[in-house]
Amino acid sequence: MKIGYRTIKTAIGTPIAVSIAQLLGLTNFVSAGILTILCIQPSRKRSFVTAWDRFLACVIASIYSIFFFELLGNNPFALGVMLIVFIPTTVYLNITAGITTSSVIILNLYSASSNHSSFLFDQFLLIIIGIGTALLLNLYMPSLDNAFENQQKKLEDNFQEVLYQISVYIRNNDQEWDGKEIIESEEILSKATNLVERDLENHLLRNKHTYRDYFHMRSRQLEHLKAMLPLASELESSDSLSEKIADFFEKLSKNVYPENTAIIFLNELKDLKKSFNQEELPTTRKEFETRANLFQLLHEVEDYIKIKQKYKKTDVNLVKRHEKSKQ
Repeated sequence: MKIGYRTIKTAIGTPIAVSIAQLLGLTNFVSAGILTILCIQPSRKRSFVTAWDRFLACVIASIYSIFFFELLGNNPFALGVMLIVFIPTTVYLNITAGITTSSVIILNLYSASSNHSSFLFDQFLLIIIGIGTALLLNLYMPSLDNAFENQQKKLEDNFQEVLYQISVYIRNNDQEWDGKEIIESEEILSKATNLVERDLENHLLRNKHTYRDYFHMRSRQLEHLKAMLPLASELESSDSLSEKIADFFEKLSKNVYPENTAIIFLNELKDLKKSFNQEELPTTRKEFETRANLFQLLHEVEDYIKIKQKYKKTDVNLVKRHEKSKQ
């Protein structure tokens, strides 16, 4: 069982908040721990925004509680009337995130026999301690680099498999591949996008994110991979060009990585397109449909590669130097 960092923060922050409140001799000191639990957030930005919302909501809740409980008494009717006014106020001020935390203060004031200034001051300190402890803990956010790298690796492995299976289908016109990598890739992209947004919220001064561009690029490429599958599945026969195109897809499947070597494959595509003009025209309907599907496949894979070319500058020289160093 994996313990998340929010659980660890909660386990650390709650006893700290309770201890501080208890040390200061505050009434309802356990409420500081409850407030801390409610205020632990998954990102720095959300933490700062909700901290202010919760603090403001608690202050308004205290004012409303004093007014309604003094006017109508500490009874369920007064509590209900107060909430009828308080909740729409938080909606109007767009601070609904503070409803849960402020309910702690409301119930403390409700259970008090009288709302003396010393008790109100205690509640104010509880708000500061509870929300403040959570805010300080939320300043630490673990790096998501390993998570991004794992998602990237899984995604590229899936892309490799899809491209390879297309090459197999072009050669054999039949296979038992279930296409699960397509579904997995969609799930990875969805998860990765959420991670990117969370990481951006952890860096308040950052507007750009390398992985956001990367996963956006892969998302667009995935659409082209999905468009290639029905074209490959409709191939009922092979001709002289099929083997060349199958070789191209197989080679492309072995070169799915973050670096940009698109120019190499675009040049190879040009040669493949020239091969179409040099071949004899198809003589049967089946041959014509095969040739048309193969040609459409080349258009789809060309668009797939061009997306990578637009994503970043070429890394051809870098990759070549890396390959030489391995030799």
